[in-house]
Amino acid sequence: MASEEFSEAQLSEWVREQYQRANKHLAEQGVLFESVATEECRYLAPVVAVWKIKSTEGKYYWVISGDVPADAIPYTAAKNAQESLRAFSMRWQLQAENILQSDTKDQLRKDYAKVLVNKAEMVYDLFSNEKNWQ
Repeated sequence: MASEEFSEAQLSEWVREQYQRANKHLAEQGVLFESVATEECRYLAPVVAVWKIKSTEGKYYWVISGDVPADAIPYTAAKNAQESLRAFSMRWQLQAENILQSDTKDQLRKDYAKVLVNKAEMVYDLFSNEKNWQ
């Protein structure tokens, strides 16, 4: 993917930033980080990073960060990083649909729903492009 455009140092910095963002998101959800299964993580820099993170309670999560909303799903929701992108895409499509179907007058929420749809489509394209997974 676009990672060829990064120097090794830039890629390392981007991965570190996305790792911190993923952990921050989990912490905001009340999930404390214990470790990362790095062999199952995938980085499609500068667009998306997918992390398999183990909590201090022994539970595993897929966590996404990058040019997308940081989000987490249970590890059981997808068998690997590639499948987790499809799961995140579907989750965001449903969230957007729920917002748009509600009677909200809040333009900020409506705008966020549009962002979710856009990012869901982008992530699904990454999921379905086999070049990303070779």
